[in-house]
Amino acid sequence: MGTPDFAVPSLEILVENNYDIVAVITAPDKPKGRGQKLSQSPVKEYALSVGLPVLQPTNLKDPEFQKELKSLNANLQIVVAFRMLPEAVWSMPEIGTFNLHASLLPQYRGAAPIHWAVMNGETETGLTTFFLKHEIDTGSVILQEKEAISPNDTTGEVYSRLMKKGAGLVLKTVKAIENEDYDLTAQDENQELKHAPKLFKENTELDWNEPAEKLYNYVRGLNPFPTAWAIINDKKYKIHQSSIIDANKSGEIGKINTDHKSYLHIQCKPGILALKVIQPEGKKRMGIADFFRGNDI
Repeated sequence: MGTPDFAVPSLEILVENNYDIVAVITAPDKPKGRGQKLSQSPVKEYALSVGLPVLQPTNLKDPEFQKELKSLNANLQIVVAFRMLPEAVWSMPEIGTFNLHASLLPQYRGAAPIHWAVMNGETETGLTTFFLKHEIDTGSVILQEKEAISPNDTTGEVYSRLMKKGAGLVLKTVKAIENEDYDLTAQDENQELKHAPKLFKENTELDWNEPAEKLYNYVRGLNPFPTAWAIINDKKYKIHQSSIIDANKSGEIGKINTDHKSYLHIQCKPGILALKVIQPEGKKRMGIADFFRGNDI
């Protein structure tokens, strides 16, 4: 069960290792692009390319879908980047349903674990496989693997590495279950937990009253999607890339320093953030020098 490109390598590695995939469940086709043509999910595209049956329920609680799912007689279900499952679905197989989550649970439970790990300046994240239960992302851990985050990594770069590493962990987990060679570990709730909520306009804005280091982490954590944004002189700009000039310098919050040609610096609290690649509303993204050739601040 999966939808985006993140889930494809996990399905692919199971096919290549000759596991019997009785069906693939993915999101319904959606209109996309200017022409609004129906577009298949990456998981569906791959599944069809290797001749796997595909189910695309709009409602996972639909009795007809659940009847069809039960008739497949799967003994294990695997979830990678899908949606929440009702208990009738996740409890259906005799072995159960396990999920691949892109964090070291219990840290960063939620919809955007990679984004928030980078946005919070973490130096390490990872992957967890765990059996599903009622509360989201809380089930018993089967296996975990760590992944370092460098100070300059973007979410896109960490995402790509975890996508590949995740496939290996899914295969390792399936083999462990097949051989009945694994221990389940309860998630440790006795620690301060960081969460990974969905990303909205409200939690992706840069606030110059924050330290430059935090805003730099937000910019790379929201790159390539959905992208950090900020208000500069009452206009909205997406901020694709930035750097820190001086992490400790104090000054008038929000003050702009620029030569109107090659650099654009903004005073934070504390520190100075240099904007490297920006995108004015309604225009394409551009490097700061290109921006100043036809615009000004």
